[in-house]
Amino acid sequence: MKKLRVLDQPCCVSGAPPLPEGSARALAERFKALSDPARVSIVNRIAGDGEVCTCQLTGPLGLSQPTVSHHLRVLKEAGLIEVARKRGTWTFYRLVPESMEQLAFAIGGGPAPERLLTTREKALA
Repeated sequence: MKKLRVLDQPCCVSGAPPLPEGSARALAERFKALSDPARVSIVNRIAGDGEVCTCQLTGPLGLSQPTVSHHLRVLKEAGLIEVARKRGTWTFYRLVPESMEQLAFAIGGGPAPERLLTTREKALA
């Protein structure tokens, strides 16, 4: 898969130049994945614990297992989380650090990312 940067400069700070269409699309998909409070809570819990099993999210979030699995799928498809490991029927998820760096950089809250992303969205950019 071709490696491309999602962003070369912040998009959401004063004086930012226009984004190429592919970069804007990839960035919007990540922000869209975070547009649900349950998904923000999931990302927060994973960030706090390093990795989390689906079974550890249902009770604290007050959501059913199928609903949690749906939210995890959305976050995974957006490239924000990935499977860390599987143990039997349990699946543990972790954040994709490069994606978190890109989001922080996009809104002007972080240094320029040093790593490249190789997600499906980036191939389309």
